[in-house]
Parts: sequence; C-alpha cells; structure tokens
Amino acid sequence: MGARKRNTAERRKEATRDNYQAILRNCPTSPRKMRLVTRLISGLEVNKALDVLKFSPQEASRRLEKVLLSAIANWQSKNEGVRVEESKLFVKKISVDGGRSLKRLQTAPQGRAYRIRKRSNHVTLVLESMNKEVEKTTK
Repeated sequence: MGARKRNTAERRKEATRDNYQAILRNCPTSPRKMRLVTRLISGLEVNKALDVLKFSPQEASRRLEKVLLSAIANWQSKNEGVRVEESKLFVKKISVDGGRSLKRLQTAPQGRAYRIRKRSNHVTLVLESMNKEVEKTTK
C-alpha cells in the first residue's frame, strides 16, 4: 500500500472513531413510508426517540427501533463504563435511501399485465453525544 493510500485510510479511520452509527440494508418497506417515521425522531434524544418509536403504529417504526438500539449498542462498545443517560445521546443524522426494487407482474384485464415494484430501502442512523467531555475522560 502506498503512502497516500495509507494516509487516506488513517484519516477515514480517525473520522469514524467518534462516529456511532448503525445501518439497515434492504429493508422491505418503501423509502417514502420509512421517511415518515424517520422525521419523527430526527434530532431527538435517544430515550425520547425510543418512546416515540415504541408507541408509533407504523410497521417501519419497529424496524427503526431495532436500528436505534443497534446504534446505542455500538456507542456502548466504544465507551465502556459510561451510562447512556450521562452522555445525552441524540439522533444526529438519519437518512433513508432507496434500495433494490423487486419487479413483478400482475395480471390485468384483456390479457394485459401491470408492473408492480416492491421497493426496499437502506437506513443509516448516526448518534452523537452532547457531553463529549464525559467520553474523553474514559478513553
């Protein structure tokens, strides 16, 4: 590996060291429906976001709740000995991108066929702490 490539890899590694995220790929929900739920929790504190997702009737909220719990677990693995309540974690960024679409045909009148697109999405959730001093003392 060349020096330039090594330096770039080290910079990328440094940038992701303080990045606590979870990614859900190929979730079988349309991106439009998932974005409705993600707007509910964007910018909220983690405990409030979990409460909102738990009592939300949409199916996408169950999947998003698991992603949020995974991001919290990723944060805990990097910051051992620090409680979530003390660090004041919040949802910094959440993005929903379109995944692959399964293309199907449905029979229609007079020998025709209608195309059905079963959409999926990719969700990326990034957490950040308001109290960065608490985390730096434990490292």
